[in-house]
Formats: sequence, structure tokens, C-alpha cells
Amino acid sequence: MRIHLANDHAGGDLRTTLLHWLEDRGMDITDHGTPDGNSVDYPDHAHPLAQAVSEENALGILICGSANGVAMTANKHAGIRAAIAWRPDIAVLARQHNNANVLCLPARFIAIPDALDCVKAFLDTPFEGGRHERRVTKIACS
Repeated sequence: MRIHLANDHAGGDLRTTLLHWLEDRGMDITDHGTPDGNSVDYPDHAHPLAQAVSEENALGILICGSANGVAMTANKHAGIRAAIAWRPDIAVLARQHNNANVLCLPARFIAIPDALDCVKAFLDTPFEGGRHERRVTKIACS
């Protein structure tokens, strides 16, 4: 499975942990993030991830302090449905009901074990379709 990963300076530690966790599970990862804590502008990392996810029909994981900035940025791209999650049940519903293709994690508000649980839930949960398909098709603007 192709996974795109990106972060800003607030998400460096979580990014490193997730990168190794995903590699250990045999995921094909493209890293668009920054490896250190030097201040960066989150759109500079979120835009390339969102573009790649949209073009490749892949999945993405974005990390910033609150997850709001990266979610807002990613959701500007056609075909992207970025969802913020801080608990696994929220990640499950984002996939099941909203067909989210980008998971956004709030590095300053989530413990690493909880973030790993969210990522696992996100990756393991399929879109339910059915009545949700009709709603998801109404998300995009013309």
C-alpha cells in the first residue's frame, strides 16, 4: 500500500516513529516531511502530499501541532478528504463514513501510542459505501 507522510516542525518526533512503524509493516512510503524541529511552513509539506495522494489515489498522513493547518491545506485539493483524528474511533468513522484519504494527527495533543492506534485504524478500515457514498459525492465543489 502506498502511503504519503508529511509533517511540520511540531510533528518531527511523531513522524519518525510513524515512518519506522509503517516501514516495519512493509508499507511503500513517500516522505514529504521535515526530519528536524526547525520551523517550517506546514503548507510547504501538506500541498505536495495532497497532490500526490490525489494523483496516485493513495493514502496520506499529515502531522502538525493541532492538525488544523495541514487539514485545511490538504482539503483545498480536489479529491482530498482530510480528517483530523485523535482517537481510533474517529479515524475509523473518517474512513467508513467519509472515505477520508488523508489522516491528520495533532502532534501536540496526542500521545504516540494513541497516534499509532489512529493510523492502524485508518489503514485497516475500508469505506462502507452505501448511503455514505451519496453524501461523500456531495462534498466536492464544482
